[in-house]
Amino acid sequence: MTEPAVTPIKVLVAEDDENARSLIIDLLSTLGHTIVAEVSTGREAFERAKDVVPDVVLLDVHMPDGSGIEAAELITQTVPGVAVVLFSGDQTLTLTDRDVTATAAIAFLPKPAPPRVLDSTIRLAATRAKELLAARRDAESAKQALENRKTIERAKGILMRRTGSSEQEAYRILQRTSQDRSVPMVEIAKAVLASEPEAKAKG
Repeated sequence: MTEPAVTPIKVLVAEDDENARSLIIDLLSTLGHTIVAEVSTGREAFERAKDVVPDVVLLDVHMPDGSGIEAAELITQTVPGVAVVLFSGDQTLTLTDRDVTATAAIAFLPKPAPPRVLDSTIRLAATRAKELLAARRDAESAKQALENRKTIERAKGILMRRTGSSEQEAYRILQRTSQDRSVPMVEIAKAVLASEPEAKAKG
């Protein structure tokens, strides 16, 4: 039986110690991952993450230009769908609840991490970050769909009142206008709402 193909993960490595960084890069490459960038400061990690959009940013907590936590926070706010894996050689270090929430750090690794642990952590983090992004997008589009439906319902009510048409007829007016003008029906509905006297008075 052939082994299932393993997708390489695109990793950005942020580590200020050059020797440690090259060891991690060699290890990740041996594990079959793609190194899309290597940097030595938190600021560079943030700038490069915006450019190369990796699957995972492997980020040392202690950086010469300030905390890796801050860089992780900036990356998760600015580059959606990127997993941040924080690592540190400081055995006493723990993340506060605020750190975990703010950075959306999906994992925290001691340094050095055994190869198998590093590999599985990176894979899980990449998968989880994509799932979280998809869930967030689904929630946003569901919310938008509900808002659109409410707007169309209100516009139907206005048209029924103005034209004496039935609910179905009012819906068809919106539909026809939408097709004629090649604009989404919700935009037509918004125009109907905006043409109401009270909407004009507010404007």
